[in-house]
Amino acid sequence: MIRKTTCALFAALALTAAGCSNPYDPGQRAIGGGLMGAAGGAALGGLAGGGQGAALGALLGGAGGAAIGAATTPTPPPRHSHYRY
Repeated sequence: MIRKTTCALFAALALTAAGCSNPYDPGQRAIGGGLMGAAGGAALGGLAGGGQGAALGALLGGAGGAAIGAATTPTPPPRHSHYRY
């Protein structure tokens, strides 16, 4: 019971930390996507295959999330030198 609670707490913290990134920086998006992918992969792998399944799910989910996060970085909005009214 304690192990499941610890895993759930870790996943919640990882998802919370992953949401605090700059959406226009590919490095930060890769880290955020990797954290979210690792948390989701560990949860699914743990449900499907137990201990080794959780580790494999975290590894594959983290790698996939990092790749997708970096690849889907949007271009930043244009910066204006002054305000126009």
